[in-house]
Amino acid sequence: MKLVLATRNRKKMEEIQRILALAEGQLLSLDDFSACPDVVEDGVTFADNADKKALSVAVFTGLHALADDSGLVVDALDGAPGVYSARYAGAGASDAQNVSKLLQELAARPQAPRSARFECVLSLASPQGVRSRFRGTVEGRIATEPQGHNGFGYDPIFIPEGFDLSFACMDAAAKDSMSHRGRALAALAREINNFFVIKNVSMQVP
Repeated sequence: MKLVLATRNRKKMEEIQRILALAEGQLLSLDDFSACPDVVEDGVTFADNADKKALSVAVFTGLHALADDSGLVVDALDGAPGVYSARYAGAGASDAQNVSKLLQELAARPQAPRSARFECVLSLASPQGVRSRFRGTVEGRIATEPQGHNGFGYDPIFIPEGFDLSFACMDAAAKDSMSHRGRALAALAREINNFFVIKNVSMQVP
C-alpha cells in the first residue's frame, strides 16, 4: 500500500507519518511528484478544500491520496481565520506573521472572549473517485502571546481546553493525543483497511 499525502509541508508530513505509523516508503508526499500541479484551495469549507486536493492528487498520481484542510476558528473574529489560516496575513505569509496578525486583531477587542477551536477534515480518495472524510476538532483558547517552540502554525498561541500551556509547549506525543489532526487521523486509522477493500467501487462515499 502506498499513500500520497497531498502536501509539501514537511512538518505536517512528519506529524501524519508519526500518528499513522506507516512503514517507511508507504507514505509519499508531493515532493515525490514534482510535476504534480498545486491545487488551488478556493473552497468555502475545510471539506471542500480537502476533497479537491485529495481527488486531484489521486487522479494525477494514480495512487490513493490523503489531503487535509485544517485551521483555527476564533469566535471573536467571526470564525476567522478559518479556511484562510495558512494565508491569514497574505499569500506566502510565515507562521509568525499569521500569528502576529491574529494577536493584533484580538488585542483590538480586549473584552471579547478568546475561545477558539482547531478543526481538521481529512479526505481520502482513490484514483477511481472513491472518497471518504474524517474529522477532528479540539476546543481551547488563544493565548495573549506565543508560548513554546514546538509544532507549527498557530500552535504557539493555542491553549487546549483543560490545559495552561500551548500546543507548542507540549511534546509530540501529548499534542498528538488530543489535537484536531490526531483525532481525525485516529478515525482514519480505524477505517483505512475498509476503504482499501472498496477502492475499485466507482461510487463516492458521502
